[in-house]
Amino acid sequence: MEHRTNPMLKDTNAPKARLNYLQFLRGYLRPYRLQLVMALFAISFTSVSVLGLGGALRYLVDEGLGKGNPHLLNNAFGLLMGVTVLLALASYSRFYLVSWIGERVVADIRRHVFHHITHLDIAFFETNRTGDTLSRLTTDTTLLQTVVGSAVGVAIRNSFLLLGGATLLLITSYKLTGFVFLVIPFVIVPIIILGRRVRQYSRDTQQKVADLSAQAEETLSGIRTIHALALADYENNRFGQAVQSVQDAALNRIRWRAFLTALVIMLVFGAVVGVLWVGGHDVLEGRMSAGQLSSFVFYAVLVASSTGAISEIIGDLQRAAGACERLMELLQTPRSITAPAQPTALPQPLRGEIVFENVTFNYPARPDMAALKNFSLHIQAGETVALVGPSGAGKSTVLQLLLRFYDPQEGAIYLDGINIKDFDPQVLRTAMGLVPQDPVIFSTNAWDNIRLGHITASTAEILNAAHAAAAQEFLEELPNGLDTYLGEKGVRLSGGQKQRIAIARAVVRNPRVLLLDEATSALDSENETRVQAAMEQLMQNRTSIVIAHRLSTVLNAHRIVVLEDGKVESIGTHQALLSQSPLYARLAHLQFGVMA
Repeated sequence: MEHRTNPMLKDTNAPKARLNYLQFLRGYLRPYRLQLVMALFAISFTSVSVLGLGGALRYLVDEGLGKGNPHLLNNAFGLLMGVTVLLALASYSRFYLVSWIGERVVADIRRHVFHHITHLDIAFFETNRTGDTLSRLTTDTTLLQTVVGSAVGVAIRNSFLLLGGATLLLITSYKLTGFVFLVIPFVIVPIIILGRRVRQYSRDTQQKVADLSAQAEETLSGIRTIHALALADYENNRFGQAVQSVQDAALNRIRWRAFLTALVIMLVFGAVVGVLWVGGHDVLEGRMSAGQLSSFVFYAVLVASSTGAISEIIGDLQRAAGACERLMELLQTPRSITAPAQPTALPQPLRGEIVFENVTFNYPARPDMAALKNFSLHIQAGETVALVGPSGAGKSTVLQLLLRFYDPQEGAIYLDGINIKDFDPQVLRTAMGLVPQDPVIFSTNAWDNIRLGHITASTAEILNAAHAAAAQEFLEELPNGLDTYLGEKGVRLSGGQKQRIAIARAVVRNPRVLLLDEATSALDSENETRVQAAMEQLMQNRTSIVIAHRLSTVLNAHRIVVLEDGKVESIGTHQALLSQSPLYARLAHLQFGVMA
């Protein structure tokens, strides 16, 4: 149950994400320029309204209260209320627009990332954990949603308030403003120094959350094995340790961020207290009015709170920068299986002639071990060829290369005389139907699961395919028939039933090239006979490559190819190979018993 090393991830001791990684968001924000301008206007108007409260407060104290005039007092309160209403309206617009932009941007990022993931080579999933990839798609993008839809707007608003407040402080009192600005270096320096540590712990936390997600996904995917081996408590302990690791990293981040926030607040509001002390003496000595001091304190509090808010938001931005870095790493993962600039169209009609010419291939996870070595095979159009051999001989590799899940390091593969690299991989695969040994059933109903073989298949075509695969009977016995939800990964079906669903997909696809990887291995004798009859009919006039150990399939093949250590050991019919190939004779004796 140990995890493999994920080469896509950087060492957590490497230099941490810098804020310039947030430039990743620029391309996603560009389509919403108009909304950004409107949001910026709303933020600006909100900031001006807040700053206007200081002027209204000064008028209230000096004119309304200082002169003892009820009429002026009423005017001052009316002015204050008017500014408050404008502030409320602008705040609504700001919050709605910024949140709307955040939701749209993150939705675009998720679509883009998911599209990239689904088009990555199979080799990527060999060397990277699914849970970690999902963490980037969900956790990291959710973090960006919080930042784009909230933190950035708050940061801009507080920046306006900081600049506007500082300007009004200067206008109100040069002396007191100079006292306030003396404190600024003592605020900025801790933000820079301690912010680096916060950023480091933020990235560590994100990585540990990704590891936690990967571990949970792996455990839940293998829950039957976990129960069968009585490992539930063991997995709980492992998960608990991973949770503790996440908690420790998060608490370190929280501890340093809390310390940074407390330090900034202490310095900033300490300066405000100092301003009150100095300004109070100026009021007593007649050097400034009480209204001036009130508005100055109001602006000073604005500047202080804005500075504190920005210091907190910098932590959020640093976490978002880490998320952007991780998403950039994922999106920059190259694809080796791509369509050529000018792909060749599939021949019409497609005959299905297949040629493997001196193919040598190593899996990315096993670069020193060749799965196929100088493999050559010519399959005529409409021919059925069976591949047999011991485990690891390269049988499934032949199918995966034909589907162009991978490209061989040497040699070439041809379909109707055309190198398969000249086709668009997606178009190439439409001509083939695969029935894997371990079929994947999706968490939807039977209709949709079978329709995956041919998205536009009609109801009648799906029913015919289910009938041909001997699946219609058990599907109709489900609580809601073919509308029944089959459960995650088809948990409500037996192994044989899952395989019949996969066979039905191949039937409804009506492919020119049929690839069967132990397609009847999970069926009982009665259903195997029924499905085998359907498969024989399906294989007629199609090119079929069959990986099977069942005698019935081998006997019906035009030729049998015996593989050993990635090479062709022998080719012939069943009877010929019994005498010509010692390996086949041994396999026949082990697998077919007396029938051999």
